[in-house]
Amino acid sequence: MKKIGILFGLALCGILFINAIPKTDGYDIGDTATNFELKNIDDRMISLSGISDAKGFIVVFTCNHCPFAKKYEDRLIALHNKYASKGYPVVAVNPNDAKMYPEDSFKNMQKRAKKKGFPFVYLHDESQEVAKTYGALKTPHAYLLNKEGGKLKVAYIGGIDDNPKDETAVEKKYLEDAIEAVLAGKKPTINKTKAVGCSIKWKK
Repeated sequence: MKKIGILFGLALCGILFINAIPKTDGYDIGDTATNFELKNIDDRMISLSGISDAKGFIVVFTCNHCPFAKKYEDRLIALHNKYASKGYPVVAVNPNDAKMYPEDSFKNMQKRAKKKGFPFVYLHDESQEVAKTYGALKTPHAYLLNKEGGKLKVAYIGGIDDNPKDETAVEKKYLEDAIEAVLAGKKPTINKTKAVGCSIKWKK
């Protein structure tokens, strides 16, 4: 019975069934990320260029329904509260097809953000173009952007830490270590890891 429950959870997360992934190379370390503009949960259009006081961004592709994404919500809140004042706010982006997963609709994004008290923007990538441009595959999938010479350079890509299931058992904070390195004017020692989570639900 336990195995059946685990398999059902994985299937719900989109790991066991084939989900068409659009062909895109996405960003790599050192690439320049372009500006994007998406609708926030407060109905305002938000762009990276519009957050003028930022030194960079913690862009995380996430959603409402994914068990992995839910496990990371409090960690994203903590990251934003720790680093937004230092110039690196969290920019959460939901790229999932709401027709496939209604829980990820814009209306439900608003409800989830209110329930959790998100202090960061939670943007709706309805066209999925931003996720395709980045090469995001999972929820959550993190990208650390750093402003260098007026351009946004990709400094880190991958997972947030090494334990999606249990925050108290985390041993390696990949994303946080990368942010600390950038703040110190250095390149992250580990700049790329495997993102663990649910597959992004692409439109057919």
